[in-house]
Parts: sequence; structure tokens; C-alpha cells
Amino acid sequence: MDPVIIVGSGPVGLTLALALARQEVPSVILDEGPGKDEQRLARTVVLREDTAALIERLTGFPLSEAGFRWAGWRSMRRKQVMREVRFDAQGDDAEGALGTAGPEGKEEITGPLHIAQHVLTGALRQALAGERLVKLAVDNRLDAVEQESSGVTAHTRGPKGTWWRGSYLVGCDGPRSTVRKLLDIRFPGRTAVERHAVAALRTELPWPDQALLHRVPPWRTSGPSAGEVTGRPLPDGVWRLDWLLPPGKDLVTPELLLTRIRETLAGWTEGPTPPYELLDTGVHTVHHRLARRWRVGRVFLAGDAAHLLGALGTQGLDEGLRDADNLAWKLALAWHHGPHEALLDSYQAERRAVVAARLRAADQALPLVRGGAGLRAVVPGSARGHDSLLTDGHLGRGALGAPGAYADSPLAPRHIEGEVPVGTPPGAPVTDVRVTAEDGSFVRLRDRLGRGALLVVLVAPGTGVWERKHWVTAGVMPRLAAAVTALPHPAELLVAESYPGAAAHTVLLVRPDGHLVTALSGVRPADLYAAAEATLGGPAKTEATAGSR
Repeated sequence: MDPVIIVGSGPVGLTLALALARQEVPSVILDEGPGKDEQRLARTVVLREDTAALIERLTGFPLSEAGFRWAGWRSMRRKQVMREVRFDAQGDDAEGALGTAGPEGKEEITGPLHIAQHVLTGALRQALAGERLVKLAVDNRLDAVEQESSGVTAHTRGPKGTWWRGSYLVGCDGPRSTVRKLLDIRFPGRTAVERHAVAALRTELPWPDQALLHRVPPWRTSGPSAGEVTGRPLPDGVWRLDWLLPPGKDLVTPELLLTRIRETLAGWTEGPTPPYELLDTGVHTVHHRLARRWRVGRVFLAGDAAHLLGALGTQGLDEGLRDADNLAWKLALAWHHGPHEALLDSYQAERRAVVAARLRAADQALPLVRGGAGLRAVVPGSARGHDSLLTDGHLGRGALGAPGAYADSPLAPRHIEGEVPVGTPPGAPVTDVRVTAEDGSFVRLRDRLGRGALLVVLVAPGTGVWERKHWVTAGVMPRLAAAVTALPHPAELLVAESYPGAAAHTVLLVRPDGHLVTALSGVRPADLYAAAEATLGGPAKTEATAGSR
């Protein structure tokens, strides 16, 4: 079987290659450049809890050592603190934030992780360096793609240009995707939805461990473009500051940027401008676009090649990494076991729907948050409501930022008689509880994801205080173990002391990418089998002609 061809060596393409390798699928990454990344501290990414866990699971690299995990979030308007969120298990503002569950199921709130993009990419490249199943081909620019029912052929030009043969091809080649253009896929949307002037600098601020959004700061002496500024901490006393620019294409001059820096730092420290070291600058422009199709036969799009978003604090890379996580296990199953057309089709159905909903939410909120003062003058509390919207976007919550759920997925099982509600709706990402693995070790549920296997989790209070040998042959365990062995796809049986909203003896079925399939009341082999088969897209079928899609 030929490898999967991945076009593009950014974070999404590298993540996909690692995710496939963890499931014993070879890949070749076509990189049009030299395979090195420019070190830019003004180009950073914010990873939510689930995407940070994905990268750490794939690389074994502790991102917190190279990035900065926020301890809190502060929203201000003029001189007033509108909202302050501390990332712990206490306080009203922690409610609804992404988190994990401890041994007793109590939620533990974890802040977003802020990291320079070249550091993230470097960690991925380092993990790939020793990976036998991944080949990185630099100085190879794609210029042709041909496909038929048995595979894909790609041609590259450059010093090392040649023909490449693959089983599938995934375009992770960014906003100007060559793959997308070769497939003649439309990419409609909006240009320059927002623009920000960006500076990375080393200084001391009153909130060393908190990110900050300041709207309408009282020191606005240099024009309307100082109307909103965001500060995000990085390691070693470095901060990334973003100033929202007014609509238009006015040039951001060095003098203008230096004025922004000085007045912002002076305003936040309530005195003269404190010492600072300017490290990097730039202008960040946000576009909103969504590809019409994400799959054409054996060719797929992912990341910025498929979607662009990022207004109101949302993070486009998060969605790109979720694309890779969603697609990897489906490609792996098809690569190992033959065509599963319904399963492969579900990638577009699930991921495009989630990103489309995120874009709709941002487009609906933009006129309210960025509109004139007329509405705010007549609607009491509107400023606080706008602050909540922006907080959701920056912190990965609500319609603007929370990880998407696949409740309407074509893979969702229908008419499962024994299904019961738990704290996680079907299709949503599971909570990261502590579980007992088959070897008797205690691990986090997220640690078992991404291996291609389904996960079956039995909620059994009390098992955590006994050695596995004392309960593995007792009660419902033998019957459940037999049901798991009989499933139509490899599955791992795990046991949890508790799970939010779940009663004792509840059985959870979890996809390889961590989304809940269903929760069953007790051991129901027929229901468990039906749910697992639906998750795989039904029984495997003969592949249709690739070019017809």
C-alpha cells in the first residue's frame, strides 16, 4: 500500500503525519521550502486544552516548558475590570470552561497555552526526525495531481522534483493552497475581516501570568486604532501585544507602532513608560473563508487550505489541528482495512459543519461587537455582553471558541435503546477522567486516544482502591470484556471511578479522536456493537470511482 501524501509542512501537515504514524500508516510530506521555520515571536498561536493535549501526546514534548499557560484572563473597558477569570476549580467564571476531571470527577480548569509558532513546529519536526514511517521531501513544489480508483499521483518541480505515488493525498498547504486550486474548489468568504498591529516585546506588566483584553482604553491619544488592545504573555517576560486597526489599508508605520507601545505600557503601569525590549513586529490580517468541498475522491483539504477564521479572538490553528485529528483515524482505517467510503465522507460532513458554525457565529457577532455606539447607548448591559462574546472567543468557550460536537454526524448511531444521558452530549469531546488501563496502570483517558482503536469505558465506583486482579473477573466485567472483543473494530476496555453525569455501570463508547459515540446503561452487547458499526460508517463497501467525487 502506498503512503499518504501530505502537501505542506506547517503544524497541521506535521501533526497529520505524526497521527498517521502512530497508527502505522506511512506518509510523505511534500515541502516546497527548505524544511526550516523562520523564528518570529510576533507569530504565535494559542492552543486550547484539547489541541495542546493532542500535540503533547504525539510529540512527547511538554509544551508548557516552551510556551506559557495562562493562569488567568482579565477583560477591561476604559478603567473598569469587566471580568476576571482564574484558571482553577473555584469561582463562577470557571463554570463552563474547558477542563479535565480529577479522580473524583471534579472539574479542574486549565488555561490556554500560548506558544511561538516556530517552537510548536520545531517540536513536531523533532518528533518526526526519528519517525521511520514519515519521509520529509523538501524543495518539492506541487504542480500536478492525478488520481484514479487505486491511488493518487503527484508531480513536484524544483531541484528535487519528481513523481510521487500515494494512496491518498491531503492538502495542508495553507491559504493559497495549490491542492485546492488544482482541484478547482471554490474558496468563498470575506477578506480582511479584522487587522491587527502586532508587537513582541520583553517588559514587566502588573499581571505577569494573565492574558488581558482592554477595550476603549482611557489613554486613546493617538487615534481610533488604539480602541482595543490584547496582551498575551510568553515565557521569559515576553509579551505579544495586538492592537485592533480600523477598517481600511492604512500603512502601519514604525512611528505609529512605537507610539502604541509606549502609551499602552504607560497606561497599564499607570506611570511613565516602563523599560521594554522590542523583539518583533508585524501586521496580522484575519480572513474568513470556507472551501466548498473538503474531499474529491482520494484527495482531502485540511487546515488553512480548507478554512480561514480568527476574528474576535478565535484561533484558526485549533481547528486545523482538529481537522488532522479527525481525518487521521479515518484514513488509517481505510489504509489498513480497505475502502470505507461513508467513513471518509464523514470527514467533510463533520469538520466543515463545525467550522461553518464557528464562522456564522463570528459573522453574526462582528456587527454587534465592532458596530457603532448607537446600539450600546440604548441597550443596557450591551458592553458586558460584548465582553462575554470576546472572552468566549479568546478562551475557547461558547459558539465562538468551544470544540465542536458532531451530534448530527452521519456516523452517529440511530435508535440505540439503552442510551442514557451523561455530562457529555453524544458527538462532543469526552472529559479527561482518570482510567485504569488493561495492564492495571492508571492513566488519563486522553492518553489512550489517537491509536486507531475505539475506547470502551466502564464507570465503576470503587475500582480505583482495589488492584485490578480483584475486580477484573467480577460483576459485569467478564460480559463486557467479551462484548468488546466481539466488536467490528479493535477496542480497548478502560475502567473509570466516575464520569461527570454518569451512574454506576454506565458504559461509554469513545471514538479514536476522543468524541463520545454513546453512553449505555449497563452492558448491552447488541447496542454496543451497533454503535461501533455506525461509528465506522457501517460495513465496509467497495470504493466508488475516485474521480466521481
